[in-house]
Amino acid sequence: MRTAPLDPTPGADAPALAAPPGALPVQETLRRLEQEFARVLASGPDAAGDAEAAAGPVYVTRPFLPPLEEFEPLLRQIWQTRILTNGGPFHQELEARLSGHLGVPQVALFNNATTALIMALRALDLTGEVITTPYSFVATSHALLWSGLTPVFVDIDPVTLNLDPARIEAAITPRTSAILPVHCYGQPCDVDAIAEIADRHGLKVIYDAAHAFGVRHRGASVLNHGDLSVLSFHATKVFNTFEGGAIVCADPAMKDRIDKLKNFGFDDETSVIGVGLNGKMSELNAALGLVQLRHIDTVLARRQAIDATYRHGLRDIPGIRCLDRAGEGTANYAYFPILVGPDYPIGREALYDALKRDGIHPRRYFHPLISDHPMYRTLPSARREDLPVAAMAADRVLCLPIYPDLDPATVARIVRRIAQP
Repeated sequence: MRTAPLDPTPGADAPALAAPPGALPVQETLRRLEQEFARVLASGPDAAGDAEAAAGPVYVTRPFLPPLEEFEPLLRQIWQTRILTNGGPFHQELEARLSGHLGVPQVALFNNATTALIMALRALDLTGEVITTPYSFVATSHALLWSGLTPVFVDIDPVTLNLDPARIEAAITPRTSAILPVHCYGQPCDVDAIAEIADRHGLKVIYDAAHAFGVRHRGASVLNHGDLSVLSFHATKVFNTFEGGAIVCADPAMKDRIDKLKNFGFDDETSVIGVGLNGKMSELNAALGLVQLRHIDTVLARRQAIDATYRHGLRDIPGIRCLDRAGEGTANYAYFPILVGPDYPIGREALYDALKRDGIHPRRYFHPLISDHPMYRTLPSARREDLPVAAMAADRVLCLPIYPDLDPATVARIVRRIAQP
């Protein structure tokens, strides 16, 4: 298996997408946003009053959509060609552009990330047990069950909340075939330690990178680690195609195998090479992705400003811990998790309810643990006493609203509500 970051070279022939009309340079956008957020946060409580009165519910996220007039020309092309799926021109173009933008060798697009993860497991011909985290969205382990594999849960690191490499080795048995870590909240796992363990034991590594679009680690995409990485382009993600996902891989032969498996396993018109399924991304989704790429830098700049505002506003509140960065060179600010500790005046559930009464809807990502759900709780590795860090995080975590058009007054209102429970 591959143990070091790849040397990606594809996508060089793909021309850069034009910036949206009237777009400001990213650094100027970020500077203006930071000034506006700082001004509102420093103002008195009355500054957020009008926004509170006028605004509707504030959810943990809100999908970014580009201007409709930018999407319409691509829709007209689809109507003209009547190519709707099966690897059409927009599908092929988006694969090439994503490869170049992300700095990865090859991208295979899918209709969603869960299908992509199932196909990644199938493409590697895994059997037996797969070591994974209990602290993730349930689709991570569901993909294992759908593939006839047994999840083996190990605890997470208390700082990053990612799979703890120190716990992996003790869980390896003769039936172990792979490790399935998650770059939780888009923060990189300890990729070097995981690769060293996997190499020593002859295991595959598949990264659930659903949160990690655009994240760079030590100068290169974090998606270049492991045998395969799986991305999500769901509506709630940093980069969305309404629904969608992708597998990142290094080997052209593996890309070819994945492409065939996502099309029922067809090798040609009459030959089937394996048990595949229908995982293809449509031309509509691919076209949206092409337009979304024009705006991704501005989207990330806005998220970065909100992240900085939360950190500044919450830093001195006893009992509230903002999750530290995991050392990534480029973050994507996909989530803003806090941990509500025993020094905070009320518990996590009480704060969750108080915010909801004020029209603010955070989410308890990830509560309960995957291992607490009925289809997993009988597994020997699912015992909570063996997963103390994950159990603590699940009982204390609260992900606050973060999305590109979240206004400064609302961020200030959320900070003040947490400061005065």
